[in-house]
Amino acid sequence: MALSPLQGQEERFVLVKAVSAPSRTYSLDFGAGEVEGRMIDGIAAMRQFIRKAVETARYRYLIYNSQYGCELESLLGQDISQQLLKSEITRVISEALLEDDRVKAVEQFHIERDSDKLFITFTVLTSEGVIEQEVSI
Repeated sequence: MALSPLQGQEERFVLVKAVSAPSRTYSLDFGAGEVEGRMIDGIAAMRQFIRKAVETARYRYLIYNSQYGCELESLLGQDISQQLLKSEITRVISEALLEDDRVKAVEQFHIERDSDKLFITFTVLTSEGVIEQEVSI
């Protein structure tokens, strides 16, 4: 069957629905920096993805494309107001996590400063459920 501009759209191609990839992955030991060897899925895999995406510096590692990782590191040491810093932290974490189609929303940010450390708590709405995450920088 040849393609013709006179054919209707439905005759020229077939629409294919995108199917999201499963979340099954290897468990990581963040303390040792090693793969544990067991498989995880569901909420545990999403928690690991969130932590890994936020802690990985964007554009640093060639193994990841330009959409993976977070730009938190670029905010450190900046001479900007606290209000702008909180706004930028919210933006870069949201951008990092919303690249994954399993993440529906990132909200309820709470940023607290204790001397030279920042403690960031936020809620992630995913296809697996609601996850509260804390990050310190």
